[in-house]
Amino acid sequence: MKAFSTYPKALSVLGGLRCLVAGAGLALSMGAQAAYPDKPIQVIISFPPAGATDVLARAVGQRLAVELGQSVVVENRPGAGGAIGLSGAARAAPNGYTLYFAATTNQAIAASIYKDQAASLTKDFIPIGLIGFVPHALVVPATLPVNNVTELLAYLKAKPGEFNYASQGVGTLSHLESELFVAQNGLKMTHVPYKGSVQALPDVVNGAASMMFDSVTGSMPLAKGKKLKYLAVASSSRVSLLPDVPTLAEAGVKNVVADNRFGLFAPKGTSPQIIDTLAVALKRVINDPDLKKSMAAQGAEMRYATGPELGKIVADEHEYWGGVVKAANISAQ
Repeated sequence: MKAFSTYPKALSVLGGLRCLVAGAGLALSMGAQAAYPDKPIQVIISFPPAGATDVLARAVGQRLAVELGQSVVVENRPGAGGAIGLSGAARAAPNGYTLYFAATTNQAIAASIYKDQAASLTKDFIPIGLIGFVPHALVVPATLPVNNVTELLAYLKAKPGEFNYASQGVGTLSHLESELFVAQNGLKMTHVPYKGSVQALPDVVNGAASMMFDSVTGSMPLAKGKKLKYLAVASSSRVSLLPDVPTLAEAGVKNVVADNRFGLFAPKGTSPQIIDTLAVALKRVINDPDLKKSMAAQGAEMRYATGPELGKIVADEHEYWGGVVKAANISAQ
């Protein structure tokens, strides 16, 4: 009977051990959640390599990797005015390991042109933070016998229908800027869309296309090489890197204004804790003086804003560009 008397104590000890094991398991589980990120992070962009979005995403990604202690890998998924990359990121698991680096102005335009997009930047994502903006500029071949917007307009009007303009693709900011420029100045030109700046700019250089609106970041190497000329910037104010290049408004072309903004997003459903971790890291990256200086030298203005502030910017851009697209009667065809 004495042996049996130890049985309840044994059960008690066993029960205690089970509680300890369960508690340890819970602690491990909580610790695993708190350890985000514990593997590489993928950042999807909707444009091909070497363009402004790619350059900016890789610069920010490299510094985010340092802040987060994990690799940040940029994946290019161009096409359909940004819809391919957007939908791919929206379908990703909301666990913080797939993010979307958005050209928000471009996406707002695409959302108005492509009515049946499989994903929405406003509905399927959580904004993490604003990254900054990269102004677009009106560029022409260095061989074109014009030196300002007035001379360009006279040159194009002299032979209506004989000139082409290039763009980064149908439904991109580059496309819409040109459409507005052509319409407001009574020009007759043919649109030739490409899959990004890298494919388009060579045809501007060789004269196959007489003009293009492209990011300062993407076009700067060719401009420095004297193969392209800047005639104006499409931003609301002059660009610090190009102080002598007027805005389109200053050059006499009104209502073609775009501050080409960029932001970082996570798929809808991502936990607030992960969003906060990413936002804190992103803020430190964007406010880094060295990054600001290096990107300014490439035509990009780094400027952080919170997730809620970015959300308001995106909503306003969708409303504004939706009205512009409708008024200009621009379609994907």
